[in-house]
Amino acid sequence: MVPLYWQPEHAAIGAGIGLGVALLSSVIFELWESYRFAATEYLEMVLQPLEPVDLIWLGLLPGLSEEMLFRGVALPALGMNGFALIITSTVFGLLHMASAKHLSYTVWAIAVGMMLGAVTIYTNNLLAAITAHVLTNFLSGVIWRWKKSRLA
Repeated sequence: MVPLYWQPEHAAIGAGIGLGVALLSSVIFELWESYRFAATEYLEMVLQPLEPVDLIWLGLLPGLSEEMLFRGVALPALGMNGFALIITSTVFGLLHMASAKHLSYTVWAIAVGMMLGAVTIYTNNLLAAITAHVLTNFLSGVIWRWKKSRLA
């Protein structure tokens, strides 16, 4: 398994990636109609039943568990190389596909998985990927709720 240990530089890299992914996702949401449809449907399904405080858990639980599985165990099991990165990122993205009409969201999740896997290979530490994933999920939930409240 890829180790998880405190390294301030790795936490900062993860925070930067998390902020970047959330920002880029917001831009893509505005520009790509297919992604906007898929992301809206997916986020509505996931976030609608949650209370605002649940956004903390939405960040923490998938961020920890998915990173431990995909980047912590599967990536090194397949070799910690380009092949492993492609396979684990593709499976990660496909598991975010709620239906065939969400292909654009799946493509985005594969790209995010590639970023998370690449930073894991680069740092040989799960901290950056976990930080990025937790922050991305949390910010995506906050942004989605904020946009939804503005439309109401």
